[in-house]
Amino acid sequence: MGLNWFDAATAKEFGTALAVFFIEKIPVNSQVVDDKQFARTTKKVLTAMTLKIIEFNKNNSLNIYKRAQLGNAFKWKLKNEGYSSAYIDDLTMWLMKQI
Repeated sequence: MGLNWFDAATAKEFGTALAVFFIEKIPVNSQVVDDKQFARTTKKVLTAMTLKIIEFNKNNSLNIYKRAQLGNAFKWKLKNEGYSSAYIDDLTMWLMKQI
């Protein structure tokens, strides 16, 4: 096990970038007109994020530590933006299943 095992900088950057992408597409203070529209928009954003994750996974090998750091960076970026804890937990769980 080399020192590279603990180098999670790329994973953290990607986690933050995914959170920023989500924040740009679905801002915390966005007005939800109806649940169906929100669900459609969220589905489109999550699909786009899935494609980004697939591309990232092709070029990066993530061990358990790097996965945790990626998820943590994602979670804290959303938390700092003011999303609810339950919503953040659901999104982070979704992300971890994708990775």
